[in-house]
Amino acid sequence: MVIMGSNMAEAHPVGFQWVMEAKARGVEVVHIDPRFTRTSAVADRHVPLRAGSDIAFLGGVINYILSNELDFRDYVTAYTNASFLVDEKYQDPEDLDGLFSGYDPETASYDPSSWRYEATRHGGQDGAETDERSEPDQLGSGGPAIEGGAGDIPSDPTLQHPRCVYQILKRHYSRYTPEMVERVCGVPAEQFLEVARAWTENSGRERTAALVYSVGWTQHTMGAQYIRAGSIIQLLLGNIGRPGGGVFALRGHASIQGSTDIPTLFNLLPGYLAMPHAGQETLSDYLDDIIGDNQKGFWHNADAYMVSLLKEYWGDNATADNDYCFDYLPRISGDHGTYRTVMDMIDGKVSGYFLLGQNPAVGSAHGRMQRLGMANLDWLVVRDLVMIESATFWKDAPEIETGEISPETCRTEVFFFPAASHVEKSGTFTQTQRMLQWREQAVEPPGDARSELWFFYHLGRLLREKLAGSTDERDRPLLELAWDYKTDGDEPSSEDVLRRINGIDLTSGRALNDYTELKADGSTACGCWIYSGVYADEVNQAARRKPHDEQGSYDNEWGWTWPMNRRVLYNRASADPQGRPWSERKKLVWWDAEKGEWTGYDVPDFEKTKPPDYRPPEDAVGVAALRGDDPFIMQSDGKAWLFAPNGLLDGPLPTHYEPHESPVRNALYRQQGNPTRITYGRNDNPSNPAPPEAHGEVFPFVFTAARLTEHHTAGGMSRQLPYLAELQPALFVEVSPELARIRGLAHMDWAHVITSRTAVDARVFVTDRMKPLRIEDRVVHQLWMPYHWGQAGLVDGDVVNDLLGVVLDPNVYIQESKVATCDVRPGRRPRGPALLEYIADYRRRAGITSATGTQLDTTRAPDAVAHTEPHTEGEENP
Repeated sequence: MVIMGSNMAEAHPVGFQWVMEAKARGVEVVHIDPRFTRTSAVADRHVPLRAGSDIAFLGGVINYILSNELDFRDYVTAYTNASFLVDEKYQDPEDLDGLFSGYDPETASYDPSSWRYEATRHGGQDGAETDERSEPDQLGSGGPAIEGGAGDIPSDPTLQHPRCVYQILKRHYSRYTPEMVERVCGVPAEQFLEVARAWTENSGRERTAALVYSVGWTQHTMGAQYIRAGSIIQLLLGNIGRPGGGVFALRGHASIQGSTDIPTLFNLLPGYLAMPHAGQETLSDYLDDIIGDNQKGFWHNADAYMVSLLKEYWGDNATADNDYCFDYLPRISGDHGTYRTVMDMIDGKVSGYFLLGQNPAVGSAHGRMQRLGMANLDWLVVRDLVMIESATFWKDAPEIETGEISPETCRTEVFFFPAASHVEKSGTFTQTQRMLQWREQAVEPPGDARSELWFFYHLGRLLREKLAGSTDERDRPLLELAWDYKTDGDEPSSEDVLRRINGIDLTSGRALNDYTELKADGSTACGCWIYSGVYADEVNQAARRKPHDEQGSYDNEWGWTWPMNRRVLYNRASADPQGRPWSERKKLVWWDAEKGEWTGYDVPDFEKTKPPDYRPPEDAVGVAALRGDDPFIMQSDGKAWLFAPNGLLDGPLPTHYEPHESPVRNALYRQQGNPTRITYGRNDNPSNPAPPEAHGEVFPFVFTAARLTEHHTAGGMSRQLPYLAELQPALFVEVSPELARIRGLAHMDWAHVITSRTAVDARVFVTDRMKPLRIEDRVVHQLWMPYHWGQAGLVDGDVVNDLLGVVLDPNVYIQESKVATCDVRPGRRPRGPALLEYIADYRRRAGITSATGTQLDTTRAPDAVAHTEPHTEGEENP
């Protein structure tokens, strides 16, 4: 098992018990992380690396596999796109010094048309049109449409053609050698090789290896590509869709998985259906964009998923004649993400804001920007368990001391609604395994505390009552909602909501059994197509609690896992193309020729009666076009993608780019950072300089941050509790003995960490857990901080996230909060207005302007375009 981008023992201790059980049975655990952590302490080996260099390490593993021909060749040839030929116009970063073909420096975006397979055309949008929206999400959970995916894509099963994916992969990673890994990551070549050997030796026909990651991967400007790189390794080694393999995305709360399945995201609808965008005037327009004319797989049925969702939203009011009320859905017209919204608050474009289970004043990147944004609203609604900093910023934020916010003149009216905790309401959690588990209400919420379900149900009810009788067309979407949920007193029934999420056959009124029963003719309603089956047979399947010793090894009768209670996704890949297990030791599902069906220990993630030798007719599309040996049933070509011919904004292959703020030059390419990252070049969002920019020595050290077991994220739930506050009473910064000597830091004394955004105080913790690393011809020092403190609670401290600026992964709008550059000095930081002058002086010495860090194409330096924002009412350049 490889754990990378996660301190699982610390941040996910309940799930980590299974790692410890596996370790007790002989599983080797490798932890790759910049810091020696509680996970490292129980792992078989810990490999420290420089924060932000993960793709160089993973690319080295890919190169090791390919150059030594250690891939699981039968699996790779049959189940991935390794043999498919790529368009002859494609050019690699090896050809363009770090850029892929199709890059436009003016818009900092790619036209992906040259990445397509030979003799196919791509779906989705191109170039500048994609610059202001998250195109991968616009394509939905089926991924990008590849027209012609249902046909015969030109291929070379021998994997020798120079334009086949396998050879492109081999060439792309050929310079990611053990020596290069050492130069970039600071990992000695021999230590890297030990990991590569262990990973490959524990993979293949008879063995599988698991890969575990968390926000240590996602919170980077290359976060999506980090995950892609890990997935490529697992595919090459045959570790996807098989028992003991997989890529595990650890979730930080009990239902973070659920909050993306049924999302609180601006660009997704439930079940990873794309939110409509400007220009999609009709349902047909929308479906044409997310479904290819000639593609394979279950995503071709997205019309049934979408129409059923619209029927759940608007009930009898949604008919074929009015496009099932598709026009009632909002349209994406640009970047509507959380960070863009905060900047729009500062710029006076947003008047009101709802904060639900979030504490951005402490928990989000660039806390100062968050607080200044909230201070420029007309009204703010906060729902939380306690009075968090985001509810009290107007009177006790750090900006009160600096004079940037005045309690007497702050315009924002704050409404605080106490929220019920998880034991005070019933409902489901959806966790890392995609498992829905029902929880019963244990106690009544105290006082005025109420559940989210109560709050939104009654908010909707009151709004509808106020608008009753309105003839304004803009009120129709709200007035025509199907808002008739069952209630118990004044509390909406969470079971009734779950049943509607599951889906209902409107002709019979019965709950649907699975998503294959959904129809595009308006005869079914379903709140989330991937959850269809959680209320099968009119039974709350999530409430099942059959003990482990009374059922099979996959615990199929404990809770319910989407989709269709399958515990391992794409498990058709656990059998060979003929339907036989790759090995007896690793059997999971297989073809039973006598019964004419797929069977096994898990619910087969495949059509139950489609035989392995099934070959579709030439004109088949969608599900019918899937061959009997196409295990990746949501992909438009039925194969797992080593190379992504469309759908990613920053390239078809993971490529090592330096973080947005880095102390070193990219050793592999002239292109320094992700050329499509979102930078928001503004006076109030400064960046520290990074090569090839000058004055990086002003911020010479690498900063990274993470969680502690004793506190919970932004601290609102833990800084109020005496026993947890006592265990971790103060903010601290971990530094190596070498860095402590360089900066004159003493163990347990005060120090302050500085970036171009602010400075924060912390106690010094001198430890060997943060090792200096040799990168090229210099030693790079890293420091680490936990981020749980704010000004409220039994223990308080400066806000660590204030140190970070806002720069995002272009695919998913996640901030780069796991790596930055900084300085650290002994003693406490200046207070009040003196702090502003102190930071301004650092900016002057570093030559920082709103353009710093925004020249994304460094292959053209110094003539690159600066991607800054139009002037706003932010602070002036120093």
